[in-house]
Amino acid sequence: MTSRGRAIAQIAILAGVFLLLFLFFPPALAFAELAAREIRYLWWVVLLVALACWLIWGLNRKPK
Repeated sequence: MTSRGRAIAQIAILAGVFLLLFLFFPPALAFAELAAREIRYLWWVVLLVALACWLIWGLNRKPK
């Protein structure tokens, strides 16, 4: 199996696990829906997290 196929399989399995958890635990689905709605008001938090990730992993790369 190529690395691309393995990555696709891992994403598919992860999505399946989330789907099963949401089916077995409806409150988790309600929480995810609420979080998705609230992200409209907290978009700046998402941007700060993305900036932090970029600063942590993006700036530590060595130039080629």
